[in-house]
Parts: sequence; C-alpha cells; structure tokens
Amino acid sequence: MNNISFEDFNLSKCADNLLPAIIQDAVSLKVLMLGYMNREAFEKTKQTGKVTFFSRTRNTLWTKGETSGNFLNVVEMYVDCDGDTLLIMANPVGPTCHRGTEACFDTPSEEGFVRKLSALVERRHQEMPDNSYTTRLFIKGVKKIAQKVGEEAVESAIEAVDGNRARFIYEAADLMYHYLVLLEQMGVSISDIEKELLFRHS
Repeated sequence: MNNISFEDFNLSKCADNLLPAIIQDAVSLKVLMLGYMNREAFEKTKQTGKVTFFSRTRNTLWTKGETSGNFLNVVEMYVDCDGDTLLIMANPVGPTCHRGTEACFDTPSEEGFVRKLSALVERRHQEMPDNSYTTRLFIKGVKKIAQKVGEEAVESAIEAVDGNRARFIYEAADLMYHYLVLLEQMGVSISDIEKELLFRHS
C-alpha cells in the first residue's frame, strides 16, 4: 500500500473537511463507488486494509462490508494532483452496492465478448436447457470437458506450428470456449484467473 499520510491532502478544498474517496476495482478497473473519509476513517483504512468511510448521515465511521461481508480490500491508494481526492484501488468481496450490483454506478458494461460468453456458459450450467451442446458437456462431467480442452489445445498448437493463422484462430476459439466451460465446471471465474495473474505480476 502506498505510503500516504492524511497530511498529504488539502482539506481546505474539501466540503465539510471530508475527503472524497473514489473506489476502483483493482482488476477490472471499474469504478465501484464514492465515499467520504475523515482522518479517523483514513487511518483505520490504512491500518486494517479494509475501506472505511465516515457516514455523514449517521455521523460515525462505517467499514464497507461490516454487516454484509462485502468488504473492499485495499490494494493501492493514490492522491490526486490537487490533493483533495483519494483514489483507492481495491479487491471487492461480493457486490459493492447495497442493491446487490457490482457497482453503485450503472455505467454501460465494457466487458468483451469472452466475458459475455462466460456469463452465457454459467447460465447454461444453471438452467441446463435441452438440445444444448454446453448442457451435454456438463452432463458428461469434468473428465470429458478436460479432455476437450486438451484436444483443442493440441489442435491449436498444431496449427500454430504449421503457421496456418486462419486455422489457428478457428481452433483457438474452440479452445477458449471449452476452457470457459471447464472454468465454470470448477467454479472458477475469469476474475479469479485475473486476480491470480495480478498477484504473480505484483
């Protein structure tokens, strides 16, 4: 966590001497929420590693997730150029908004097709509709799904070695789909993989 002190901020620019704190998902970079901190909330956030705000309506501190369990675990903190706003990069545990949504802002989704396909695979697993290839894979179980991932990986590697770009794209798409099915079968999300990669990178 960055070595930031409360003295780094220019509270004279802040309404009611409360520091606005923007919370951003450290993996997806999606803006999750905005809250306010006084010195005590800031220090508790640094001490515990869990985002704590000052509630203006209740006139007290509150740690995000203290009742719901949906904590915001701090990764990094940054001061803006004017010293009157704090940016906190965090790993959220569960949904951030009290509505049960990922974020308090209803911004358009910027996720790519792979994430949309992953969500579709998850729905297939939940609903198990008839006449669905994905359903048939889930019925056959993890061994069959893992076998398909292996087969598609080998076929992708063969096309790569042969230098056949078009065929490689075709086989890599098959590999990606079956990999998403395997992730779902194992109860693992793309975000879980991203967090592991982020941990290794850091």
